[in-house]
Amino acid sequence: MTTESLRFTEIEHKFLVDESFDVATFDRTLREFGPTRTTSLQVRDRYYLTAAGQTAGFLIRHRFDPELHHLTLKSVESDPEVRAEINLDLGHHAGDQQAAVDAFLDRLDVRWRGALQKDLRVWKLPDIEVVHYRATTETRTVHCVEFEATRKSSLSDALAIVHRYERATGFEARDRCHLSLPQILFPEIAVALGAAPV
Repeated sequence: MTTESLRFTEIEHKFLVDESFDVATFDRTLREFGPTRTTSLQVRDRYYLTAAGQTAGFLIRHRFDPELHHLTLKSVESDPEVRAEINLDLGHHAGDQQAAVDAFLDRLDVRWRGALQKDLRVWKLPDIEVVHYRATTETRTVHCVEFEATRKSSLSDALAIVHRYERATGFEARDRCHLSLPQILFPEIAVALGAAPV
């Protein structure tokens, strides 16, 4: 259940973990909650910073993978716990529309573009999606765990859901990351959007 006011809002906590993170134990803990679906997949995300995005604080993401084909606007906040996320479903019927996406966004004065690969492990539960991934560019790699509320009857309820799973998996005591993934992996984007690079 999502209220109309939170329809285009992502409510999520991201944590940086190291390469030795114990995914097997994490998996066992989450399976005790009875996930409706688990999956592993590799995705390619291409990010764009337009002139308007630099001024207003948002990035555009194009994702094409076996499950999703989206063009997404994501706001960049000083605290990414709550941020705008608006997805347009491009569908798989026409295949990867990379050339059309590039041509479309070039008309919007693209100032920067970059691509990354993610190796994802996903646990979908009735009220949350939990993800562990390794994200890489040509020069950087980062490992993350994310808890994103998918039941959003209110902001406080969504945050309570996130906290519940953080407690269960031992993340409650950890410091969460306050940068978006592109800001972590592309230092020039952190600078362009007014954050200190990692």
